[in-house]
Amino acid sequence: MKYSEKISNKLNELLIKNYDAEKGYLNAIDHVESDKLKMFFKRRASERSQFAKELRTEILQYGEAPEDSGSFKATMHRNWMSLKSMFSSNNEEAIIEETIKGEEASLEEYNELLKERDLPPSIDSLLIKHKNAIQSAINTEKVHEELVS
Repeated sequence: MKYSEKISNKLNELLIKNYDAEKGYLNAIDHVESDKLKMFFKRRASERSQFAKELRTEILQYGEAPEDSGSFKATMHRNWMSLKSMFSSNNEEAIIEETIKGEEASLEEYNELLKERDLPPSIDSLLIKHKNAIQSAINTEKVHEELVS
């Protein structure tokens, strides 16, 4: 496997995670009452859409084909979030818990890729920017979780 294909494969994995996160946040909007939480989820979905665009651009610059949809596993997770919210006594808290789990999984993926020693500086800085934004979202979601519990 050539170098550009190897990097593109790894970036495609992150791309799929970002598609999944965007869809997860859009799904969460439909299951919360709080306008502040809806706005927060909309901003996170928009941010993840932007991350996906940036990753697609990097993949294309390496002459590889970017993925164009999310994963089956994430679809199942969103369905679980919907089901869980229907039966939960505190829907917003349950939804926030699930979004935190999803973001922590994304953060792990970014951290793993950032351990690669051979990433070009442009990709490295892009991944650090994304990782920091995801960590910030997790911190904010934990505050929201405390407020609704």
